[in-house]
Amino acid sequence: MTADSARTSLKREFRRLFHAMDFISNRYLARKRLPAKLAAAFYDVYQQLGVAWEYLALQCRHWDGYRKVRGGKLACRICGTIKGTETRWLLLPAKGQKIIGRQTRPNSSHVFPSKQAATITEDSIQFHGATLHVSVHNRYESRLFRGKHDITIADDRIVRLLENGMECWLDSYSLHLKLPPHGKPIKPLPYSAFVWELPKRKLQKFPVMLEYDTRDRLQGVVILRPMRRGTKKGK
Repeated sequence: MTADSARTSLKREFRRLFHAMDFISNRYLARKRLPAKLAAAFYDVYQQLGVAWEYLALQCRHWDGYRKVRGGKLACRICGTIKGTETRWLLLPAKGQKIIGRQTRPNSSHVFPSKQAATITEDSIQFHGATLHVSVHNRYESRLFRGKHDITIADDRIVRLLENGMECWLDSYSLHLKLPPHGKPIKPLPYSAFVWELPKRKLQKFPVMLEYDTRDRLQGVVILRPMRRGTKKGK
């Protein structure tokens, strides 16, 4: 659907919605001697229409700009949403691509006093069993070793995907894939080393392939996922 057809369709839906709300308000809610039960019923209908208004407004891109309303605020000429208000609902299509929010990145060179003050986005969603977490923050002050050393945490955009015990971590400086542990955890913490630092006898145990182009530039990493052996039936 093009932008013009979407705008035309949305305008038509809002005209019908506002007409229905005015009909309920003027015909029933404004009556002084309306029976209490009937008034309550139409009040519920009016509230449901209000929820429909909020959901329809999520589709509006405010194509026609804003107009001034009471209190000096600006309201969309199509949906009536006040400019700058927080969106509390999400309207997602049942099938196809889902779009939630916008891509945000660090937007200030200022060093903030805390992570909370530096945070721009901190949100997560569970989607078909997978968990996606997005964190975006500017630079902020912190401390190490129980407050003995002051440090500045760099601004960053971090995306984490968790699926069936595995975690894929992407930030501005690295990409980290963490596999679920096999058996009991082994101490100390896992080692880290560059590929060229490892002897061949160790590399033969790692199901890792490096993808590269004709200019010997890294294009990707393939890790064959270790599978646990299934237990036999009857045991």
